[in-house]
Amino acid sequence: METVMLAKGLAIGLGAIGPGIGVGLIGAKAMEAIGRNPEAASKVLVPMLIASAFAEAIAIYALVIAFSIK
Repeated sequence: METVMLAKGLAIGLGAIGPGIGVGLIGAKAMEAIGRNPEAASKVLVPMLIASAFAEAIAIYALVIAFSIK
């Protein structure tokens, strides 16, 4: 039982590292782009949100895998 809980914890923990770093980099680069060219904020916002959604989807896959471990 303990090993199953450890496996679930590792699956979601390791599966969240990549998306966490990815979302941080997406936000940082978007803020950098807006800082360099404030008029481009509306052009940067939509691609940033789409990229963040894709990164978060990977974390959701890790959560689903963690729940499927028996």
